[in-house]
Amino acid sequence: METIKKILTSVYGNTFQQQDMAELIDLILSARKAITRSRKLHWDEEDIVLITYADQFSEDNKPTLETFTGFYNRWLKNTFSLVHLLPFYPYSSDDGFSVIDYHQVNPVAGDWQHVAELNRSTRLMFDYVCNHISAQSAWFQGYLAQQAEYEGHFIEMDPDTDLHQVTRPRTSPLLTPFMLANGETRYIWTTFSADQIDLNFANPAVLKRMVDVLLTYLARGGDYIRLDAVGYMWKEPGTSCIHLEKTHLLVKLFRAIADFVAPGTVLITETNVPHRDNISYFGQGNEAQMVYQFPLPPLVLHALHRGDAGTLSRWAASLETPAAGCTFFNFLSSHDGIGLNPLRGLLPEEEILSLAQAMENQGARVSYKNNPDGSASPYEINVTYLDALNKQDDDDALRVRRFMLAHAILLAFPGVPAIYIQSLLGSRNDDEGVVRSGHNRAINRQKYPLHEIEPQISGGNALRTDIFVALRHLIALRKTLPAFHPDSVMQVMTLDSAVLAFRRTDKNNHTLLCLFNVSDQPVTLTLPENNYLDAISVQEITGNHPFTLQPYAYYWLHS
Repeated sequence: METIKKILTSVYGNTFQQQDMAELIDLILSARKAITRSRKLHWDEEDIVLITYADQFSEDNKPTLETFTGFYNRWLKNTFSLVHLLPFYPYSSDDGFSVIDYHQVNPVAGDWQHVAELNRSTRLMFDYVCNHISAQSAWFQGYLAQQAEYEGHFIEMDPDTDLHQVTRPRTSPLLTPFMLANGETRYIWTTFSADQIDLNFANPAVLKRMVDVLLTYLARGGDYIRLDAVGYMWKEPGTSCIHLEKTHLLVKLFRAIADFVAPGTVLITETNVPHRDNISYFGQGNEAQMVYQFPLPPLVLHALHRGDAGTLSRWAASLETPAAGCTFFNFLSSHDGIGLNPLRGLLPEEEILSLAQAMENQGARVSYKNNPDGSASPYEINVTYLDALNKQDDDDALRVRRFMLAHAILLAFPGVPAIYIQSLLGSRNDDEGVVRSGHNRAINRQKYPLHEIEPQISGGNALRTDIFVALRHLIALRKTLPAFHPDSVMQVMTLDSAVLAFRRTDKNNHTLLCLFNVSDQPVTLTLPENNYLDAISVQEITGNHPFTLQPYAYYWLHS
């Protein structure tokens, strides 16, 4: 508790009154008393996350969470250890990330009892949308109505303020005009859209409300908490307003609260930024326990697109082992697109542009951001990962090989792997969804009636079935291999420009040699002298002899 008080003083100084402190401490102590369920204290090779929407599957007149839980128990209960339920709260836009009420479940999905029912089958990861709230929320509507309890909850700015240094993740205006009840106009800080109103964390009342939200999620079963858009939380005009010192202090505060109230809770920061900034959210082992491995999706895509693992290998070799108690949250695809900002500093800008253009030519949608000099740069490729890896005229057998190679890399990489539901289902681009919604990201967010999708993954659609079966099989195998413990050491090897190669070794000296041919050509290697057994194919391989990797082949070799 002293750590919590110390951080509060560092952030707020004398503006955090004794009464504020007492009320906050009471909230925290009450939550600690109420939370009796023990959490898993240490991750291991069996931890694999499924990312999904709560309304991913639908049945007539059933809450979608009830439908999802049934699907999960039939097909996936023995595959994944944790489900990331993307925002399942009432919302007004951005597919859930413009939250109207943090404390409620969207009625379409069900209620907290439906969340609890899923929690009986798996651990859960919740989104803590901490930077902003919906313009339709009671908080913001109360502010517009000039109700005293919401005064200072949002950031008012003179529209003539020089804000050119502010980092912009979107091309929409930073300040949005709103009319108060008395007819006056206020310009309000809106980082992401006019419907997503940034919260004013400089106000202790806002912090208290948001800590209450965090405690609610811990009490309702959130073992992993994803801090959405956390890098933008604290604003100071005249700065970039991203990754500021007080943002890091707030993350430390959330960590200290979670550790005190529900030991074993894992905080994950969502900061789609260059690698050095991203890993800064580990702090000194006292901020987030996990950060998203954002360079991995575009680097794997770049490697298969070029048939060259050089950049991917060099980047992998440069990764430093995180502090004890920290690891990476690895993924290839998510509800968002494939971010390109993490490539900056790893690839020349012309190669990033070339990759974006190639994807666009294959049917992807590319999103752009404004730069301070007035130019625009691609920041996100919107596409299913299956379609990103393949050309439109490729046959399905080749699609599956490339796709499974990419996921064999994901599952072998140091950290905890997460797989997006659309990848597991072998989904193609939903172009109709983009047209219908007007949003690029809809291309990878298709929802399905249950009676349509279950037959497709069980033989009715060969591509979907092949991927669904193969990916679950590979995950099941991965969970049996101690060398894939998130904390196991990775040693990258240079064998051929087309081959990503590394060893994973755990604390008990279990070792796997992992080989991935990212090209469409056979590659012949001579492995270090040893006898090997491939965990995937159970093929025996003799070292010190020529060994050929077929195009897009992958091996996890016991030595």
